[in-house]
Amino acid sequence: MSPELLAIIVCPACKGDLTLTPAAAADGTDELVCGGCGLAYPVRDGIPVLLVDEARSPA
Repeated sequence: MSPELLAIIVCPACKGDLTLTPAAAADGTDELVCGGCGLAYPVRDGIPVLLVDEARSPA
């Protein structure tokens, strides 16, 4: 995922900054983790899925 894209996208739930976490999910996909609310959004085939319904809640 490009650094330019990471610089402009935000969490759709709280508008917090997102950080790329490689292969953190149980299925081996990368995730974008929100620094504000803690939701983790999957990145599938290099495309961030920024849907709150698809996000993993913090543990």
